[in-house]
Amino acid sequence: MDTSTRTAVVTGAGSGIGRAVALELLGAGWRVALAGRRTPTLEETAALAPGADALAVRADVSSPADVAALFSAVRDRFGRLDLLFNNAGTFGPGGVPVEDLDYDAWRHVVDTNLNGAFLCAQAAFRQMKEQDPRGGRIINNGSISAHTPRPHSIAYTATKHALTGLTKSLSLDGRPYRIACGQIDIGNAATDMTERMRSGIPQANGELAVEPVMDVADVARTVRHMAELPLEANVQFATVLATNMPYVGRG
Repeated sequence: MDTSTRTAVVTGAGSGIGRAVALELLGAGWRVALAGRRTPTLEETAALAPGADALAVRADVSSPADVAALFSAVRDRFGRLDLLFNNAGTFGPGGVPVEDLDYDAWRHVVDTNLNGAFLCAQAAFRQMKEQDPRGGRIINNGSISAHTPRPHSIAYTATKHALTGLTKSLSLDGRPYRIACGQIDIGNAATDMTERMRSGIPQANGELAVEPVMDVADVARTVRHMAELPLEANVQFATVLATNMPYVGRG
């Protein structure tokens, strides 16, 4: 694959997994649109790959207008779209029992994790269907929580389960248009979002336990592998996790 003419959109590219994946792709010669809510952090990501072809676009993925502007900017700058890494997300308030979870907090998680993923996938799907040559790939960032929840994580877990349905539907509906869709489910990548793993996090049995983490670069390399497959091949679901984290035996 000649990645020098391949274009990707990475949402949530200002930090964590999104930044790592964006830098992995930029380092491999991809042209990458960096999307996120804060322009300074997007520009920091771009600065970490000097000389690479990066475009920073401030966008709140829960806003239809912002998403439309994002993909319009990508079309104007690069002319086509080969990959969407649907990564933007939020855990929401941690440790809040379901009976105490404020509706606005629930709605914020749903709007970001699920509605945002849908809006970006819909925009990418339209562009991939219309461009010449037709086709492209969408990779959704699921989570271990797309399979097994943590205590007091109902909003996050519900949206991640829903992402699996989104992935399957996109995969099916994209077949006639050479649009492949897969999902990467990530467990305990070392980012700011998982910093609490190092000090102890509630387990299903009510105890607190320190959990192992893995280098976020291992996630980025996996996404790149999925992205660079020919469109005739697809990783439908991949799980990448810290080897000794309590997942297989969680609960």
